[in-house]
Amino acid sequence: MAIATDTRRKRTDDTPPSERPRPLWMLLPGGVLMTLLILVPLLLAFWISMLDLDQYTIRQWLQAPFVGLGNFVEAFSSSPLLRGIGLSVSYALIVSVAAIPIGVTAALATQNAFRGRGLVRSVYLIPYILPAFVVATVFRAMFQPEGVVDEAFGVFGVDPGLWLNGPQSYWTLVIAQLWVSWPFVYLLTLAGLQAVDAEVHEAAALDGAGWGIKLRKVILPYLRGSILLAFILTFLHSINAFTMPFVLFGIPAPVDVEVLPVLTYVTAFQSFRFGLSAAMAVASLAIVAIPLFIYLRAVRLDTGEDAKR
Repeated sequence: MAIATDTRRKRTDDTPPSERPRPLWMLLPGGVLMTLLILVPLLLAFWISMLDLDQYTIRQWLQAPFVGLGNFVEAFSSSPLLRGIGLSVSYALIVSVAAIPIGVTAALATQNAFRGRGLVRSVYLIPYILPAFVVATVFRAMFQPEGVVDEAFGVFGVDPGLWLNGPQSYWTLVIAQLWVSWPFVYLLTLAGLQAVDAEVHEAAALDGAGWGIKLRKVILPYLRGSILLAFILTFLHSINAFTMPFVLFGIPAPVDVEVLPVLTYVTAFQSFRFGLSAAMAVASLAIVAIPLFIYLRAVRLDTGEDAKR
């Protein structure tokens, strides 16, 4: 009996960790929180999106008229949803693409030790740690008529026009969102640089590789995963940003910056079309799901089935 027990224990010890039985009950607290905080609100939003819920039926919303996919049809046919999606995707792409070279350059500039490097790194993080409403308030003051930005252009005799209204408000939003986004790319790139093996640097130096070749052939290949992650998360953060356009332009926002979060808010709390607003919110999940799916496939977090095949 003792020999059999020892044999069974030895087999258990030799079993790879990935194949050992896991105590699934330990996932129960996280599963309950995920259900209450994510799954239940998501299902509730989906149910509301199929109701004709407005200021007249909100008091008895469970008895609100059921319209099925009517809100979705209205959202895509007669509401500015498609324009809001286009604005959100375009400005989020511009911010994400522009933040990559800025963040990577800042990380490369502060990688090696020099006097005052800690201070420089701290200064680089200021846009990231400041609350979004503070940043939006400062930018709103800067871009006011006859503000700091207009004064700077006035030195060169240029009249830039209105920054907080009209077509230029779009670029005002891009500039403000870019300012708060690039430090996140900087952080991820700086973390990725720590993974570059010192022996690789030494081998490149022995081969006489210049700075440009070393950057393209040695450093950037190591940073591919970090840069992809930074791009995806920056895109998702920008496309879901509500505080920045809300504080920067107020409500109602100019048509050129009526991005998806602002449009959903206005539809719900200005027009009191709660069902239509919920349909817009549910439709926006597809926009978030696409880059998220790309990221999960890229880093092979989908249970590793592709690697096994």
